Amino acid sequence: MSLREAFRFRLTTMGIVMIPVAVGINFVGKEIANALNLPMWLDSIGTILSAVVAGPWIGAISGAVNNVFFGLTMDGGMSILYGITSIAIALVAGILGHLGWFRSLPKAILAGILVALTAAIVSTPLNVALWGGQTGKVLGDAIFAGMMAKHMGIWLSSFVDEGVMDVIDKVINCFVVYLIVLGLPKRFLQSFQPSSTTIRQ
Repeated sequence: MSLREAFRFRLTTMGIVMIPVAVGINFVGKEIANALNLPMWLDSIGTILSAVVAGPWIGAISGAVNNVFFGLTMDGGMSILYGITSIAIALVAGILGHLGWFRSLPKAILAGILVALTAAIVSTPLNVALWGGQTGKVLGDAIFAGMMAKHMGIWLSSFVDEGVMDVIDKVINCFVVYLIVLGLPKRFLQSFQPSSTTIRQ
């Protein structure tokens, strides 16, 4: 199937079911990261998974719904503004899923890096506008403070802050998705037809 075919919008029953499942997975991941004070968010596993198994548009819807849900229930609406990041993550993951990258561990790791780069590019302007360039994660913000102390500029400092945290987060997210996809029965994947063909055997 061509990339053009992969990006055709189809809302199947299984795709609809996948949306709340993805949001639930993201919620659990975020809660685990917060509870353990991990240097990552773990809130994109469901978004990436839905994009890989059900296509980029289902992933994008899952990501957008996820951020609206988080915004309304957890952080006073701030997550809603980052919905564009989740949509971008889903589109990139959907393309890479179509190309079969989540059937190979090295490619899944590389997918995590590409998704991280995408997230950092989209999120950095929001971080600068909303948080003075910081991410709220200790490791990343320490890097940000060090770069700012060396007068490297808020945009570069913020991008590196976000980028470092995203590489850690998204590589782990994509690794988890790789393990899930590897364990899913072929018949289950076929239930997402024609979107499920984004995962090549």
